[in-house]
Amino acid sequence: MTLTYVFHSGFVLETGKSILIFDYWLDLNGVVPPFLKKDKPIYVFSSHFHEDHFNSAIFEWRKQREGITYILSKDIYKHRRANKEDADVWLAKGGIWSDGTISVWALGSTDSGVSWIEETEGKRIFHAGDLNNWYARFLPEAEPGETIYSEEFDEDIDPIAHEKQYLGELKDIRKITDSFDVVMFPIDGRIGNGYTLGGRQFIERFKVGLFIPMHFVASGFESAWRMKEFTDKKDILFWEISREGETNEI
Repeated sequence: MTLTYVFHSGFVLETGKSILIFDYWLDLNGVVPPFLKKDKPIYVFSSHFHEDHFNSAIFEWRKQREGITYILSKDIYKHRRANKEDADVWLAKGGIWSDGTISVWALGSTDSGVSWIEETEGKRIFHAGDLNNWYARFLPEAEPGETIYSEEFDEDIDPIAHEKQYLGELKDIRKITDSFDVVMFPIDGRIGNGYTLGGRQFIERFKVGLFIPMHFVASGFESAWRMKEFTDKKDILFWEISREGETNEI
C-alpha cells in the first residue's frame, strides 16, 4: 500500500485492489488526477461539511470515469452542501458499511461530522476528520463548569467539557478496536500551547503502527513534526511530511 499526502487533511491510499481518497479540499500539485486514471475502484470519503474537508469538485470526477463510490458524512447533506443523490453512502456516527473490498465505520467528532475507520486488505486505517482536543491550551486556567472566551474561535468555550467529550469519543472508538495500522490525526499549531495533546491522548489509548499528522497547513509542516517526540517514546513510526505529493509505503 502507498499513502500520498494531497493537502491539509487530504490523502490518497492506494492498495492492491482499490484507491481511497480522504477529505479532498485543494490539490495544489495535481496529486489526484493520475489516480483517477488507474483501473481500480475508487472510494471517496468526506468527514464533514467544512470547506477544508469537503469540496463539491469531487463529484466532477464521475464525468471522467466509472467505478467511484462516494462515502460522505450525513452533515454534508444536512447543511445542503450536496444533494442526497450525490453520494452512494451517507453515514453518521454509528453507521457501518461494507462492500466486500472495504469495510467502513463512522465514529464521532468533537467538531462536525464523523471520523472514519476503514479496513481493507488486512490493514485498519483511522482518519480523524476534525476529532481532536481542540481547546487544550485553555485547560490549565479552566474551572469546571465555567466558560472562557476564545479570540481564535470567537466564542465562549468550556475546555473541560470539550476534553471530556473528546475522551468519550475515544472510548467509543475502543469499543470497535484498540489498534490501528495507520492513523491520520490533526496536529495543528494554530490552536496554541498543547496542540499535540489530542494526539498524545490518542496514542496513549490505542496501539498505532504509523502516525501521520494532518490539518497543519496554516502552521507549517515543521510544526506537525513536534508530535514525533511523543510517538518515538512509544516506538510508533511517524511520517514527517515535508511537501504535497509526498508518498509513504505502508
